Amino acid sequence: MALPTERLKTLIEAALFVAGRPLNVSELKSSVLADYPVTARYVQLLLAELKQDYRERGVELTEVASGWRFQARQEYAEELSRLWSERAPRYSRAVLETLTLIAYRQPITRAEIEAIRGVAVSSQIVNTLKDRGWVRSIGHKEVVGRPELLATTRAFLDYFNLQSLAQLPELDPDLQSPLSAMMQDDGSNRQ
Repeated sequence: MALPTERLKTLIEAALFVAGRPLNVSELKSSVLADYPVTARYVQLLLAELKQDYRERGVELTEVASGWRFQARQEYAEELSRLWSERAPRYSRAVLETLTLIAYRQPITRAEIEAIRGVAVSSQIVNTLKDRGWVRSIGHKEVVGRPELLATTRAFLDYFNLQSLAQLPELDPDLQSPLSAMMQDDGSNRQ
């Protein structure tokens, strides 16, 4: 059964609002659009139109690693934060440095992170990142002791409004040199 374009667009809009998580084109096609003969390309076109429709609104349609979602515009973050009495968790410098190293040099082991930072990385730091859903173990490095290899997750990309790691901002040149030197010493070839 075919539906007019406007109706399909509003159906997609409603699905994205009520889903509570990002939805990709495949999920939209297999769920709310399952009864309609639409192509993935057509759904992408409808999403692009919706994004355009919301360009001047308080919320925006954004594509992240897991799919499409509506979110408040960043410029309203401070005012909107007053809606919640509890504060967002504050992360220590050690946690943020560890997350940065994992994001830019994944897969990476705890020992490699410690070599770059020059201090031990506690299990609590890694567990905090895993509990948050931003980091996961993707296996073990084939060296003595078989240390755990850490990498970021789709939840990390979604939280920071990224579609892929290629969208990470460029590293400060002062940080790039020690990281590059460490990676050359290790002999590893990473992305």
